[in-house]
Amino acid sequence: MSVAILGSLRRTAVPGIDRWCAAYALLAAVSLYMLLVGDPLNPIATVGASLVTFVAVALLVQGTRQFFGMRPVRRVESAAFVIVLVALVYVTCVSPNIEARVVLVSAVMAYGRIAVGTLALRHAPRDGALYGYRFVAAAAYLGALVHVARAVAVGLGVASPVTYLQPLPWSVLFLGLAIVTLPCMSIGMAMLAHDQLVRRMETLATIDELTGVLMRRAFMTKANALHSRALATGAPLSIAILDIDNFKAINDGFGHAVGDRTLTHFASVVSGQLRPSDLFGRLGGEEFGIVFVDTGKSDAETLTNGLRLAVERSPGAGVRCTLSAGVALIAPGDTLEGVMARADAALYMAKAMGRNRVMTSPDVDVREIEAPT
Repeated sequence: MSVAILGSLRRTAVPGIDRWCAAYALLAAVSLYMLLVGDPLNPIATVGASLVTFVAVALLVQGTRQFFGMRPVRRVESAAFVIVLVALVYVTCVSPNIEARVVLVSAVMAYGRIAVGTLALRHAPRDGALYGYRFVAAAAYLGALVHVARAVAVGLGVASPVTYLQPLPWSVLFLGLAIVTLPCMSIGMAMLAHDQLVRRMETLATIDELTGVLMRRAFMTKANALHSRALATGAPLSIAILDIDNFKAINDGFGHAVGDRTLTHFASVVSGQLRPSDLFGRLGGEEFGIVFVDTGKSDAETLTNGLRLAVERSPGAGVRCTLSAGVALIAPGDTLEGVMARADAALYMAKAMGRNRVMTSPDVDVREIEAPT
């Protein structure tokens, strides 16, 4: 079941999915082998089954690290697995001790569950739904608790070190909890993959792939929210419309690849100069918009001039470029479209006056805004 659930997500290319699938496939294979061969397994088969189980646990942990953008393999962890395997070979083939073998296997299984659960909680995103991450952690920790209890009980002699398939109460309880927690982990992992896919789609819908800034629709949505808040609180809010000068000539003279690099460089320079509260987006082509929160027109003009100088003085990734900009201030009862239209008109005035400059729109009479058309 787990292999089928996670296998259906492999084509999504979510990091870690391949390792998760391989881990569950190995666990399914070793479980099927034990079921077909029956108990007791000979020492060689026992070591082989344990080795496959250890590899599966390692893949589960590595896949979870990879999912969260971390380096999957840890040398210390790999060395610890090898040491435990050597110890297992010793207590299985050299000096048979079933209690020690049960403790070693349970310890590895518990470690894998604890590692997965801890990673899910520690690296869960701060925004969005956390249910899937908590679900994985809960299933992982419950499974770890079962393995720890088994290791302690066997180590202290409270429970007999029976094999998994013996029909005794302890075995039935252990297998029952394993049947519940292991598929729950895989379902939780599918939730995590789904969450990452949703975030990926949201990014594609809101972030311009070329420049890394907000696309027009996302920019307008956020700008409308800031505009409404400014009208409600009476706080100043200014909008600037920026345009790369002679961008068509750059495309025609140097090619679209250079034009794309120029756009990327321009957006990078502007983004690096903005304040955390400012909103920046690409409106289309070489035109960009900025919302200056809690900023009057004079201060917005100063900030935009700073952006203009930063772009002019920066070494371009394609060719050097300059910008022209228009700045407008929101007025009581104003609309976002009205503010942007005035900023756009000021932008065209800047271009008409020779480009590479910032112009501000004239103040608006409130009566003009409220007058019926």
